[in-house]
Amino acid sequence: MLDHRQDSLTFETRGQGFHDITGDVAGWLAAIGAVDGLVTVFVRHTSASLTIQENADPDVQRDLADSLDAMAPRHHPYRHGSEGPDDMPAHIRTMLTSVSLGIPVSAGRMRLGTWQGIYLIEHRDRPHRREIALHFVGEVDG
Repeated sequence: MLDHRQDSLTFETRGQGFHDITGDVAGWLAAIGAVDGLVTVFVRHTSASLTIQENADPDVQRDLADSLDAMAPRHHPYRHGSEGPDDMPAHIRTMLTSVSLGIPVSAGRMRLGTWQGIYLIEHRDRPHRREIALHFVGEVDG
């Protein structure tokens, strides 16, 4: 029988960087008894984003962060600066990445590749509290 479940997870970031949330999403799916379907992961902010990337070599995240710095540098003379010099670049970086991800679920597990992980990307320099909305549509056990 087709069902759907919604919830949210809150994360305290340490400031700019990639934060692996794969285990948290997998834990939520297990807790709701997800079997087969689709989970949508959505970040409720304009200065943080989501991505699926390699989880084996931390140099991947460092290179991605360097690339985002090159595309949206902090010290460019942006018009919007009332929230600090890291705010407008954060909005640009969010626009370049994703605010939501759809991930197939089969037999209770996300169908991620061997080296794939789900990352919350904090684009601001300071720590922030970030909320991730979750929505599962599909078969639920029980």
